[in-house]
This record gives sequence, structure tokens and C-alpha cells, in this order.
Amino acid sequence: MVWNTRQHIEIDIGKIILWACAIVLILFILIPIISIFLMIPGGNALIEITDVVTLNAIKLSLLTSTASMLLIVSLGTPTARLLARSKIRGKKIIDSIIDIPIVLPPSVAGIALLLAFAPRSPIGMFLKQYGIILPGSVWAVVLAQSFVALPYFVRSARTAFEEVDPKLEKAASVLSPSRIFSFSRIVLPLASRGLISGAILAWGRALGEFGATLMFAGNLPGITQTMPLAIYLGLSVDLYRASFISAILIMISFGIIIGVRHFEPKGRQ
Repeated sequence: MVWNTRQHIEIDIGKIILWACAIVLILFILIPIISIFLMIPGGNALIEITDVVTLNAIKLSLLTSTASMLLIVSLGTPTARLLARSKIRGKKIIDSIIDIPIVLPPSVAGIALLLAFAPRSPIGMFLKQYGIILPGSVWAVVLAQSFVALPYFVRSARTAFEEVDPKLEKAASVLSPSRIFSFSRIVLPLASRGLISGAILAWGRALGEFGATLMFAGNLPGITQTMPLAIYLGLSVDLYRASFISAILIMISFGIIIGVRHFEPKGRQ
């Protein structure tokens, strides 16, 4: 009887410790987020939502992150398919290279892009012949966002393709010898939830990109200034504007989490 009572007390203490850690962790996340919303009075919100600088940053962020997502999906889908099904040498190396932007510091990514596409680089000199100078342009924003967000889509898409039963693909090849037919009519629909989930995640990562964009594209209002860059500038110019844009990004981030959870394959949920 005494042993059972002692064991029951130990179990209760263990649950208390687990809940205490969970509550501290949740508060550690929620308190800073709530602080941002408390920083925005109602009157300032109405002013900021009509401010030209704020609107330009929001429009540019939505435009460039969407363009980045389209570029990522176009290049990432075939790559993910290759990694998921093809038995090629060096696949682990390719997979590791694609994952580099995840762990690469954003400032390093920005410098790497700048050195690769600067007007004096081989690629930059080639593009300059056609009047294209990437650094400081909106295309630099798209490239910077795509560079850091690409691995998130490829990883999700690769897992989605791997979860498709190979037997179904073989059955589709019997109906039609065309690989395009089996891929578009069988594989893509079955992997669609994972692909959409990965695209939403990549879009969110592109929307929040800061370091690489600042180093490669600069912080030019109305040209390359995205929402994260507007927040950075607002810290020294207008704290209310920075808080307002931060609140918008928080709400978008929450929507991204809901979207990813909704489209994520049930097995991974």
C-alpha cells in the first residue's frame, strides 16, 4: 500500500514537471508575440494601414514571395521526384547540397549571391550585356527568397513522392506507356497534399526572408524593401510601423501553420 502511494506521488510529480516545462515554453513564445499587438494602438493601426511605405512593403513581399514559390515549385518538383525514385550515384550528395541553405547563415547566403551575380562576376557580366543588373533589383529579392526557401519545398515534395505506392505507378504504366501520363494522372494527385504543404511552407519562408535579401538586394523603399526589411528600418525610424508590420507577419505565419497542417498528409500528421 505504501509502495503504491509513493509510486502515485512520483507519477504526479513527473506530470507536474512536464506541465511546468510545457507552460514555460508556451509562455516564452506567446508573451513576445502578444507584446507586439499591445504595442499597436487603434489609431496608429489606421494610419499605418494607409501609409505608402507600409503598403509598398506589403505588396512587394506578397509579389516576390509568390514569384519565389512559383520558381521553387517549377524547379523543385522534378528534383524531388528524381531524389524520391531514381537510383543514382551521389544522390545523398545532391540531397545534402539542396539542404545547405537551411543551415547557412542568411548573411553568408546574401554574400554568396552577391558575389555570384554581381556585375563584375562572370554571370553578372553576361547578364549586363543584355542590360540586366540583378543586385538592387526586385529580381534579386526573388532569387534571395528562392535560395533560402527551396529546401523546404524539396524536402516535403520528396517525402510526398516517396509515400506514393510504386505499385500504382506500375499499374499506370500498363494503362499507358507514357511517363507523363502516369506522373500527371496518378503520382501528382496522390502527392498533391504534400506538394501543397511544401509550397505553403516555402512561401512562408520566402515571405520572412531578411538577411540574404538585405545583403543581395538592399533595403530600397518601393523597390526591394520587403516587410522584414521595413521592420528593420522601422526599429530606428518608426517603432509603431515596425510593430504593425510585425503583427501582419505574425497573422500570416499563423495562417501558414494552419495551411500546412491542413494539407499535410494524414500519415505525417
